[in-house]
Amino acid sequence: MKVVFMGTPEFAVPCLKGLAKASKYDVIAVFTQPDKPKGRKFILTPPPVKICAEKYDIPVFQPATLKDENVISILKNLNPDFIIVVAYGKILPKKILDIPTYGCINVHASLLPQYRGAAPIGWAIVNGEKKTGITTMYMDEGLDTGDVLLQSEVDIEKDETEGELRERLSHVGASLLIKTLDCICEGEIERRKQDESQSSYAPILSKAHALIDWKKHANEIHNLVRGLNPWPCAMTTYAGKTLKIYKTEQLEIAAEPFLGKNCGYIKNISPLLVVCGGGTVIKLIEVQYEGKKRMAASDFINGRKLDFVEQLGDKIT
Repeated sequence: MKVVFMGTPEFAVPCLKGLAKASKYDVIAVFTQPDKPKGRKFILTPPPVKICAEKYDIPVFQPATLKDENVISILKNLNPDFIIVVAYGKILPKKILDIPTYGCINVHASLLPQYRGAAPIGWAIVNGEKKTGITTMYMDEGLDTGDVLLQSEVDIEKDETEGELRERLSHVGASLLIKTLDCICEGEIERRKQDESQSSYAPILSKAHALIDWKKHANEIHNLVRGLNPWPCAMTTYAGKTLKIYKTEQLEIAAEPFLGKNCGYIKNISPLLVVCGGGTVIKLIEVQYEGKKRMAASDFINGRKLDFVEQLGDKIT
């Protein structure tokens, strides 16, 4: 079976590796995003999928758009049985959706129809979900609206970050993809339409979502910190500068005597405890102060000489 693979980030790499190692499937081409400048020196850097494809000597294409007739012509000439899409980052036009013999199959990191869109893992954590998973589906012209094929459910651990969960799900996705293709080839799979009444959307997470509101319950803040780690990272301010929060712990203690009136105030400095909404308290474990390296909260305390009457969360200007 001839396969064209479309993907870009590290999340897609296990799926590509799984296909490349499977004798039943011949990955004849990989489509990925163009190389992009990264770091302070803006060094042109290839996406992880390209690096993986080159290790397996798979031809790589990096078109700026899929609407180019030359790109469509290339895909038609490749004449694939499947096009597999995993976090590619581009919308496939109908002309491409119609090319492969057995259709375009997408690997999506949620239990569809929940969390359609670009950031399903982060939003599942931010919203306090206990479970998520991987869905394989036939692609159509909508955004993650195609018929569901197979799903694999995964528990979200209490303190798991977006990065940690994404790593776990990438391997679940690789296994489910091979199983899906095998079932399609053997005629042992059913298509299931998505229930639109149960759908939800997971837009790209950005710095606009990152500012901590200390009036919220400590559990909500803990979920925000986890869901935005490693990027864009939850943040607050201290002494007029940005303070990124990478790791926290919700504590089952009351915030007296600050209950209800001093959200954001430092209750204790060793360990570093901050008052949140509803009389809850959160422990800061790992932070990064503006202009400094990522560090343990204890090191931040020692370097800044914090006082327990001080407050976090001044308005970012």
